[in-house]
Amino acid sequence: MPNASSAPATPGDAMAAAPLDCDVLVVGGGINGCGIARDLAGRGWRVVLAEQDDLAAHTSSSSTKLIHGGLRYLEYREFSLVRKALQEREVLLKSAPHIMWPLRFVMPHDPAMRPAWLIRLGLFLYDHLARREVLPGSRGVDLRQHPVGAPLQDQFTRGFVYSDGWVDDARLVVLNAIDARAHGARVFTRTRVSQAQRNAQGWQATLTLAAGRRCPVRARALVNAAGPWAESFLRETARPAGHEALATKSLRLVKGSHIVVRRCFEHDHAYIFQNPDKRIIFAIPYERDFTLIGTTDQEIHGDPRGAAIAEDEIAYLCAQASRYFKRALTPADVVWTYAGVRPLLDDASGDPSAVTRDYLLEPNREGAPLLSVWGGKITTFRKLAEDAATEVGQMLGEARRPWTEGAFLPGGDLRDWIGPARRPDTDFERLVQTLGQRHPWLPGPLARRLARAYGARVGALIGQAHSLAGLGAEVAPGLHEAELRLLQREEWAQDADDVLWRRSKLGLHYTPEERQRVSDWLRSHPHPENDGTDMKVNPCS
Repeated sequence: MPNASSAPATPGDAMAAAPLDCDVLVVGGGINGCGIARDLAGRGWRVVLAEQDDLAAHTSSSSTKLIHGGLRYLEYREFSLVRKALQEREVLLKSAPHIMWPLRFVMPHDPAMRPAWLIRLGLFLYDHLARREVLPGSRGVDLRQHPVGAPLQDQFTRGFVYSDGWVDDARLVVLNAIDARAHGARVFTRTRVSQAQRNAQGWQATLTLAAGRRCPVRARALVNAAGPWAESFLRETARPAGHEALATKSLRLVKGSHIVVRRCFEHDHAYIFQNPDKRIIFAIPYERDFTLIGTTDQEIHGDPRGAAIAEDEIAYLCAQASRYFKRALTPADVVWTYAGVRPLLDDASGDPSAVTRDYLLEPNREGAPLLSVWGGKITTFRKLAEDAATEVGQMLGEARRPWTEGAFLPGGDLRDWIGPARRPDTDFERLVQTLGQRHPWLPGPLARRLARAYGARVGALIGQAHSLAGLGAEVAPGLHEAELRLLQREEWAQDADDVLWRRSKLGLHYTPEERQRVSDWLRSHPHPENDGTDMKVNPCS
């Protein structure tokens, strides 16, 4: 949850608003905060979540977008983390097959990097550390004969293929927020927790909303899930009842940058490349027409807001990809970039790549309950949220049962469309087929995009429409007013970046003029309840 300043509130704002009472105040609207809010609300606690910017505005929309165990972490002997992540892969794939799907990875063998026996051993462990029902195991491949070898330089004749998964990371965050709200949570975006005072009875917090309005909140417990700002939130905003220090851990902020280029290959596999510096990068099919390449590891200091890729990172990613692809990449080939800041728990490792990606939940019972979330990775968010909700329950003295392991995320239950579920990947294709049959007037590419974005919720978008005209004006290619209204009404979208780069990646496909049309429409059609508070209820008016 970034700490940008808000417009000053008028002196009477806090007095005019009645305090909002809740059991748990969750600070931070990234994947961990939204996952925790969802789990807590689903167990019956009254939850308020506050995020200063848009949901997933920072780290959680800037990942490599993989649901994976982390093959390279085996070299650092992070067996517990890898096993935990591998156990979560298929749980997540089954919960939302529209935004997550299996992906096969190709590792060309470079004898100068790692010996073949070591790779085979690592892949054997990767296949067997957790049970697999959907994902196929690893195998060797002759790159001279297999289509995945065609884009690679001729010197790479041997490789290995293994399985992991892909996720639309920003939509994953939004779906968790939608589910949290469906279970009674109140979700505030563009809302800063400007003060949090701890006392014997609980937490007295102040939310500073859009336009400077203030909303007092009383909470029995507070969860600090502010990601890269978790440490600074404890040092600068959360105030203890006495003189005890609330910040006992330190974060290492490591920037991971990515580049997007025009499609480098035609098949549907991804690549994992080993580099001379012992790091790895991925080259992944992206948005149909592109290839996503990343990531880097650069430690940063200071405020992580506004982290951006540096020229040397672009050059590094192009150079490492060019070691493998026949078609050399240069910075001129890059059509888009993004960078995210990983909040890694400082373990005194000298190499940012070696810093653990595991999470730590730190309870503080010196007064009203406080739980701080340190570190974590997107693959383990559900387990982290489950552990966090259990910890909060223990601190509140109210143990309540976990529930998310077999639960669908919004749009993930496709049975009303396709009947009994079979496999997440084939179930999605059945959804696309059924959508086309029920609404034959939908162009095929649009039907597939809407199915990917909304899953079983696509019916709410289409409504009673019997033609494209029924979806309203086409504001930009394939983007109609009905979808924009749904994003405003149900998904907290307010501006063009929310729509084009987080709720979708349509911005990558549009011209500057088309992107501007979306921005203009949103400015001229503001949603009446979309003012930075929970859109279903505004408790602080």
